[in-house]
Amino acid sequence: MFKPDEREKIRAEIIAASREDRRIVSCAITGSASVDRQDRWSDIDLAFAVRNADQMAGILKDYTDRMYGAHGALHHLDVVSGSWIYRVFFLANTLQVDLAFVPQKEFGARAPTFKLVFGAANSISHDPPMQRDVVIGWAWLYALHVRGCIRRGQGWRAEYMISGMRDQVISLCCLRHDLPERQGRGVDRLPDTLKSRLEAGLVRSLQVEELERAFSAVTDIFIEELEAPDRGLALRLTPALKELAARDAD
Repeated sequence: MFKPDEREKIRAEIIAASREDRRIVSCAITGSASVDRQDRWSDIDLAFAVRNADQMAGILKDYTDRMYGAHGALHHLDVVSGSWIYRVFFLANTLQVDLAFVPQKEFGARAPTFKLVFGAANSISHDPPMQRDVVIGWAWLYALHVRGCIRRGQGWRAEYMISGMRDQVISLCCLRHDLPERQGRGVDRLPDTLKSRLEAGLVRSLQVEELERAFSAVTDIFIEELEAPDRGLALRLTPALKELAARDAD
């Protein structure tokens, strides 16, 4: 397990290297460290503005080589969002390091968690919240698959689908309470009563009765989250959702 001072040393070394790199014109700390909220388990999040778009491939290669050669990276993953490339590294000391690269003209704060270290940042739009209708669609799509999996005796796949549905319902709960909805970031700040009800949606075994119980619990919360902002949609979807979750469904 990495130590906080080790994390700070790695962050400082990466920033120092970027200052010397003429291809990079700006650098920002993002994530929890940018707003003084990092803790013992926080990772490193850095964003860089690249002078010319045609330099992106070379920079990605060079900083990847640096992470493997100097900082003990074991593997990496690319997350692409528009022209932003987030290269996420898993280090041998279990530290996560996220390095984001984007052409200079599109560099700026995509979220409130952004602290400029050097260079300049453009004024750009923050990432919008997840579209509620899309989250709702994924929730009922998972629900449709839950029923089929339970009836086919596919216990593990049913659990997977119930968990996927529950994740979407959690996002809806976070949206309604003005909390960060992506990747469950706001779930621990939901009201305790709501979290207790979400806990009932956890699958505790692969027995049919337990799968049906958890599915019913998640469905009940889903229906309530539909009713809060859009009663018309709730009225349309509720009968079908209740039929899906009925324990005696064919």
